[in-house]
Amino acid sequence: MNLKLHKPLCIFDLETTGTNVGKDRIVEICILKVNPDASRESKTWLVNPEMYIPKEASAVHGIFDEDVKDAPKFKEIAPKIMEMISGSDLGGFNSNRFDVPLLAEELLRAEIDFDLSKFRMIDAQTIYHKMEPRNLTAAYNFYCGKTLENAHSAEADVLATFEVLDAQVGFYEELPNEVAGLSEFSFHNKFADLAGFIAFDDDGKEIFTFGKYKGQRVKDVFQKDLGYFGWIQNADFPLYTKKVLTGIQLRSRF
Repeated sequence: MNLKLHKPLCIFDLETTGTNVGKDRIVEICILKVNPDASRESKTWLVNPEMYIPKEASAVHGIFDEDVKDAPKFKEIAPKIMEMISGSDLGGFNSNRFDVPLLAEELLRAEIDFDLSKFRMIDAQTIYHKMEPRNLTAAYNFYCGKTLENAHSAEADVLATFEVLDAQVGFYEELPNEVAGLSEFSFHNKFADLAGFIAFDDDGKEIFTFGKYKGQRVKDVFQKDLGYFGWIQNADFPLYTKKVLTGIQLRSRF
């Protein structure tokens, strides 16, 4: 194994009802937990999303309403997922932009206080796009010399993603082999809230990336227009975005 791990790394993949982080739901999740001694464990769950799966989504991942009608709801398996990922770092393919934000939403809906600050995140797609811009199937062929069978099956994708990530570390001498460096390299831009509504300025302070206060510090906005905070909390923003803004609002009181 080329990766040098100081604690477990959980590579995970989601199959979902769509691509809207705030509204769509998980229908399948697979987690591959790789330990520092290179031992592994893998778990896959089908999930009842409590909504119809659009035919466009089923056409991609092959999971239909009938397949998940008797599957557990996400709230039922959320404690098992947290137990598996707690104390680990997180990795995936396009995970920083989609899988992690959507997982955070589902955990918060299940009343589990997911705290992003406790995890380092590695996105093999970001590394790949910086080094060799393409997709997972091409990455698997390029780095591993294999053809990806069963693409868009959560288990196939998560196993391929780990192999790609491990191969990337061995392929590029300039690429760090530890999670801290890979996590830093995995970000195009850093956001405070995963979904990209809150970024950081040059001094590391949270700023809005949208709306009438775009580019302004969140703390300053809330001090002069507390109603904006209330509007966001009642509007259709991701739960994790609201959680981050609530934390900033609480800090701004002191």
